Amino acid sequence: MASFLVPLSLNKLDLKDYLYNVYNVPVLSVRSFIQQQRVRQDKPGAKLPRPRRWYRARSIKKMTVEMGQVDGMGGGAFVWPKEEEDLEPWDKKAWDSAEAAQEAENEKFGADAAKLPPADRKTMAEQAKALLEGKLIWRPSWRDYGRPREVDTAIDINGG
Repeated sequence: MASFLVPLSLNKLDLKDYLYNVYNVPVLSVRSFIQQQRVRQDKPGAKLPRPRRWYRARSIKKMTVEMGQVDGMGGGAFVWPKEEEDLEPWDKKAWDSAEAAQEAENEKFGADAAKLPPADRKTMAEQAKALLEGKLIWRPSWRDYGRPREVDTAIDINGG
């Protein structure tokens, strides 16, 4: 017997098929149970819990599996496979770099991003200091093209 915490969308046939095809474990029976979480006031971790604002955490689905004989092992003992040491076939470096980029993105645009100082704050301060000391001269970034002109005044409609 083995118990698993599984996603709510997984059904008995999916688990049975998964264990057989991935681990070569024949499954005799599967029992599933969905455990509801208790009702709480407001979401956990809220800074100021609001009264009469109810929240129920997502349910947990547990599946218990009875296994048959596994290639000569008695009683259907299930043993997790060894954890791989070399993760290069699964491109672990790319996974780690993508994860780091995602964390940087979350830090940049997350809920607390408005509280953080802008990234260019230091360079703006340096530029302001240089302007005040007279080391830099301010120039506008727009161009003056002179007085506006009417473009289509000299069009001859009659062709003459």
